[in-house]
Amino acid sequence: MLRIRLRRVGGTNAPAYRIVVSDGLRTPTAKVIEELGYYDPTKNPPLLKVDLEKAARWIAKGAVASDTVRKILKPAKV
Repeated sequence: MLRIRLRRVGGTNAPAYRIVVSDGLRTPTAKVIEELGYYDPTKNPPLLKVDLEKAARWIAKGAVASDTVRKILKPAKV
């Protein structure tokens, strides 16, 4: 099953995340299928850039967004 999840790329005490599509049975650090965008919660306001068309396409194909990604994308109405 494919999952849309966050992958941490930030350093110590500076979290930053990439929104990626990957195999749900593997760890979040495993190979990704496609990168959809990024999220930086340390900025004020939090910085979010995501390709909504790609996200909608993956959801239509059966990918399931994680709870955190669902909360992040909810204001964007994907």
